[in-house]
Amino acid sequence: MGGIPQYLKEIQAGQSAVQNIDNIYFTKDGLLKTEFDNLFYALFENAGKHIDIVRALARKPTGLTRNEIMISVGLQTGGGSTQLLTELEESGFITSVIPFNKKVKDSLYRLTDEYTLFYIKFIEPTRKQTGKGTWNRLAETSSWKTWSGYAFESICLKHIEAIKAGLGITGVYTITAAWRYNGTGIEEGAQIDLLIDRSDRCINICEMKFCGDEFIINKTYAANLEKKIKVFRCVAQPKKNIFLTMITTYGVKENIYKVNLIQNELTMSALFE
Repeated sequence: MGGIPQYLKEIQAGQSAVQNIDNIYFTKDGLLKTEFDNLFYALFENAGKHIDIVRALARKPTGLTRNEIMISVGLQTGGGSTQLLTELEESGFITSVIPFNKKVKDSLYRLTDEYTLFYIKFIEPTRKQTGKGTWNRLAETSSWKTWSGYAFESICLKHIEAIKAGLGITGVYTITAAWRYNGTGIEEGAQIDLLIDRSDRCINICEMKFCGDEFIINKTYAANLEKKIKVFRCVAQPKKNIFLTMITTYGVKENIYKVNLIQNELTMSALFE
């Protein structure tokens, strides 16, 4: 719902989250079942291209560059793409971040409007299968788990100041960035969705993970983290200390991998303090 007051008014006290989502999104007269088209066409003239862009970003939750968006949507250079992206960002649908050691023209765009993400992922594909119990069924699927991870990342990215406070670096000048390396036929690629580049010669590389319980770093995930740090050091060549930082829902379970890899840890409660 993205905190929209008009949407939140639909929530009925005494009903569970599952019941409310069923009623608001998946019943015949649910307010948010058909709000998607109304929303865009009320905000933008010729909203078709705006919708095309958010659909392209919904297919790539980790983000797209401006050129990648233009190719995906079929926009021409100078065809108003800058205005479209600006309008979507100013309206709160998308968020851009400048990658580490890059320029504004290299900005990475992500779809960060919660309702739009939820609609494209779950409501639209099931419009012919709606009714009581629809969300109870969908919430048990692997698609929900994947969406939950990206939704949690989006929430974290909207609370950078709270993350800095939790890390005790509010008095340090910082630049928030992302980083992506596609790799080559020989070298592996890697992506960092949030890094905090600090003036005290440190960088927090933040891993954001949603889990219904304590998050467990296993051998495979530990190897992925080590590879990510190695690729970042090799390609970006930062001349700073790197602190691997975990941001999770309920904390990280203590084990040898956590002890050896993680320098900082925050839970989601830090986002709202």
